Amino acid sequence: MIRTILINAQGQISSGGAELIDAWRAQPESRIWVDSQQADAEQERDILQTFGCHPLAIKDALRDRHPPKLEEFSDHIFILYRGIAGFDAGLNYTGQSLSFFVGERFLLTRHPQAAQSIDRLLADNGGIYLQRSPAQLALKIMHTSAGIYLDNILAFEERLGELEDELSEAGSDEHMRELMNYKSRLVKLRRTFNYHKNITDELRTGEYAFFPDDENMRHVINDLHDRFERLHSLTQMFYDLCGDLVDGYISITSHQLNSTMRVLTVITAIFVPLSFLAGLYGMNFEYIPELKFQDGYFILLGFMGFLAVGLLWLFRRMRWL
Repeated sequence: MIRTILINAQGQISSGGAELIDAWRAQPESRIWVDSQQADAEQERDILQTFGCHPLAIKDALRDRHPPKLEEFSDHIFILYRGIAGFDAGLNYTGQSLSFFVGERFLLTRHPQAAQSIDRLLADNGGIYLQRSPAQLALKIMHTSAGIYLDNILAFEERLGELEDELSEAGSDEHMRELMNYKSRLVKLRRTFNYHKNITDELRTGEYAFFPDDENMRHVINDLHDRFERLHSLTQMFYDLCGDLVDGYISITSHQLNSTMRVLTVITAIFVPLSFLAGLYGMNFEYIPELKFQDGYFILLGFMGFLAVGLLWLFRRMRWL
């Protein structure tokens, strides 16, 4: 699917498909945004070649997976970004490669699945940012995407608080599995935000032709950088918190196990001497002198009872019980 927004020299905005590319060529003062979603690979390649995009950048853009990066060519800048196909407060994240080709009069975006940030701007206000400059529109797409990331990660904080309460009241292995899943997802998100921070760090240098080093552009780039820096720090903080919850649960479980083992040790310590005495006088020898005493049975039972009570008193004094 090819979607386009065209702004002519008079500021009139038109929306359509690939047919607007010819109109853009015919109007030297016009600007165009071409978005390609789930389009045929050959059609995408032809469109990118039409705008003079570098073959290596085209190759990277059409790959299914590639780390985010930024490259500058003679007449355009290529940005490979990690966009959002799906994301929720449970950190169930489906990412996708979102390619930007930013020129003086054009912005080309390419992604294999629906992208939430692009859909929002195509439906509303995309033309306004294109009118300012293609670079401003590209930054706005990334800014909108960062906002979606931020909203869901902040919503995740509520679930993490609930999980902390549940663990303190009645923790289980199910909670541990959930926490380990969250840790894995947070690592992936943190890596993505680190890539995005590197991109905005590069743009902040002001050395890229289509991102001029003026006050307005610096403000937009710095704002975007701050968002990714906050996202990176939040994912790191929540990752550490998940780790603390796991460690805390393991400590509580170990303490409970130690208490159980201590009780079992006390029981064993009491019954070992009793079992010894019972075994000693239960042997099948023909002559055991003590067995001839008339009250020997009661004396032995009394001694065994005294021994058990004495050991219980000793263990309680030692705070084992």
